Amino acid sequence: MARYIASSSPSTAQQAASVLAAGHLLGLPTETVYGLAADANNPAAVARIFAAKGRPANHPLIVHVAAQASRVAWQRALSQLSPQVPDMAWPLIDAFWPGPLTLILPRLPEVCHAAAGGQATIGLRCPSHPVAQAVLQAAHGVGVWGVAAPSANRFGRVSPTTAAHVMSEFADTLDDTELLVVDGGDCEVGIESTIVDVCGEWPVLLRPGIVTSEQISAVTGLRVLGVQSHSPQVSGSLASHYAPNAQVHVCAADALLSAISAQGGHGVHAVYASSAVLQRLSPDMPRREMPRDAHACAHDLFSALRALDAINAAHIWVEAPPEGLLWDGVRDRLQRASTPV
Repeated sequence: MARYIASSSPSTAQQAASVLAAGHLLGLPTETVYGLAADANNPAAVARIFAAKGRPANHPLIVHVAAQASRVAWQRALSQLSPQVPDMAWPLIDAFWPGPLTLILPRLPEVCHAAAGGQATIGLRCPSHPVAQAVLQAAHGVGVWGVAAPSANRFGRVSPTTAAHVMSEFADTLDDTELLVVDGGDCEVGIESTIVDVCGEWPVLLRPGIVTSEQISAVTGLRVLGVQSHSPQVSGSLASHYAPNAQVHVCAADALLSAISAQGGHGVHAVYASSAVLQRLSPDMPRREMPRDAHACAHDLFSALRALDAINAAHIWVEAPPEGLLWDGVRDRLQRASTPV
């Protein structure tokens, strides 16, 4: 079984950085979800990520970087990975880094080839989680300039938001010489970062998250476009993703109640819905209440899906989230979770 350490230990950051420098895998807490981390410039280490997750090697990974104190420092740090930071990226860096925003930038040809899935672009993010920042700073000190860290779960499955989730994902496949998991507590955001391509004339939203297209437009002064035909492939872009073992169904409240009533069989059904819907269900129906606040729901979503999946329900019925930009990230994750492979 993988090793596990608490983030409260004074030596945690250095120990984690040593694991990365040695080419091994790290369960890294961030404010979005836990990542399965490795040195982004070590092809063998990156290959271990793909193998552990069962992820296609052409499906790019996001590379995490440590926070910098000034624009000059950022220019110096990013120059290790990208030949040019487009002008529109700087107001986004100023506003949202550290934080749950990934920027797609041009990639230096000689770096992170495996992590980028061979693409000419690279996804970069500066996480705000204090443990992640401490590890990234320590990693810089031992020569690791970028840390590739997709979600620490098997490919296509529900992302982990606790250290225990990570341990359970790889308990049967990675031993204590292959994976060290750092416990940084529950993830604050709970869904993956917003991804924006800033390589063209306009910002292009490739994956919704907590940072909305409206916020991106307000910061850059530019209209935000949707996915283009020439957009690079990015994490979380497959039609089916974030899925538990149970079949997920997303529908409006009345349709959800009608479907459950028609199908019966409480032993094979579970529900994730608002309190108003749950009150209309049989009291022995397994359930989890969906928060009515978008940020609270994002925080709860993956944990809820995992908890309901753990009771071995065949179907998880989810009330469709409200409309509005703030719910786009949750809506995206549920749409992909409910799409058959």
